Amino acid sequence: MKSRNRISVEQTQRMALTTGLATSIRILRADAAGLSRYLEEQAAENPQIILTRPQVQEWLPRWKSAFGGDSERPEQEAAAPSLVSQVLAMIEALRLDATEGRIAMALAEALEPSGWLGRSLQAIAAQTGTGVPAVEAVLHRLQQRAEPTGLFARNLAECLRLQAEEAGELDRVMVAVLDRLDLLAKGEVERIAREAGVTVAEVRASVGKLRSYDPKPGAGFEAFSAPVREPDLIAEKGASGWMVSLNRSALPAVTVAEGRAKGRAEARALIKMIEGRNATLLSVGQAVLARQAAALETGTGALVPMTMAEIAETLGLHESTVSRVVAGTAVDTPRGTWWLRALFTQAAREGGPAAGALRDRLARLVADEDPDAPLSDEALAAALAEGGAPIARRTVAKYRTMLNLPPAHRRRRRR
Repeated sequence: MKSRNRISVEQTQRMALTTGLATSIRILRADAAGLSRYLEEQAAENPQIILTRPQVQEWLPRWKSAFGGDSERPEQEAAAPSLVSQVLAMIEALRLDATEGRIAMALAEALEPSGWLGRSLQAIAAQTGTGVPAVEAVLHRLQQRAEPTGLFARNLAECLRLQAEEAGELDRVMVAVLDRLDLLAKGEVERIAREAGVTVAEVRASVGKLRSYDPKPGAGFEAFSAPVREPDLIAEKGASGWMVSLNRSALPAVTVAEGRAKGRAEARALIKMIEGRNATLLSVGQAVLARQAAALETGTGALVPMTMAEIAETLGLHESTVSRVVAGTAVDTPRGTWWLRALFTQAAREGGPAAGALRDRLARLVADEDPDAPLSDEALAAALAEGGAPIARRTVAKYRTMLNLPPAHRRRRRR
């Protein structure tokens, strides 16, 4: 039988991440500080890009009521650093390329309030269009750079292992204990020692070291607070309601130099990308804060359930576009500087209030409780139910842990 070579023509579609598209994505997800640095880099390379920097001044959150003599001082939400701000600053410092940066942002979006990853590496690889080895490589860099150590761990064992490695305590006995955390939870120290071929005293010594580690390194961060810096958006209440505007003082103005020198087309393209970024940022910010107007009025306890898919559908955008825009965006409000991303919160149960609002109410209940008779998780659940938010005790325990609040017996005042 004689074989024949055949020529066939097939038409396929695929999306290529061109240089222009990669630049557009980078500009879209950059906050004011990051975009300013990028523009300075571009202006240094292309003399046709002219930057007019705004007057430099230290930004302070707008305490208008306090400065104006109003006796009712607004609640300050930015009392502690945010996990989002910590992670975004770390990613920025790593100077990753476009693909690595896309993976890093996906990993950051997958972080749970505990500081652990909430999605598998396979899912992140599929989301970013890369392979699992590439995701693992970026994850390793993030884990090694993370502060506090243990962020980006995939489970408890890895979280503790990273801290043991940093402390120089990851010896043979510690590895054996970390590999048998299920036995440790049952108190079977003798079995761990027997299986590992070490003494019980050695196992107990390693367990003592473990107790000094932080099993949830992300829990110590404030969920809503943003850094005290120039915010990207400003929310103010006017005669017709809440108005959201771009903070023009946070970014330099970009123009094209006069003449016909090389680089003018690139400069015009950059300006067009920035204008698109600003328009998208403003529309997303307006849509988000319109949904969360009650939170602007009374605080985060009034948050309503809201997802990125809902905002994307409202604006006719892709959900990934909304995710990129809100990733590092801060909005200045009379109640402090908030992360826009933190205002997205799902309902604790179908048809119920937002989980973020319940966590706010839970924190207030604990803050107002009698220190001599702290409320149990059952009592906290009952108190939340009285406010029209039926919630299970285990959910209260979960939210309490996310807020870094100890159980009732540890909150009791010691005499």
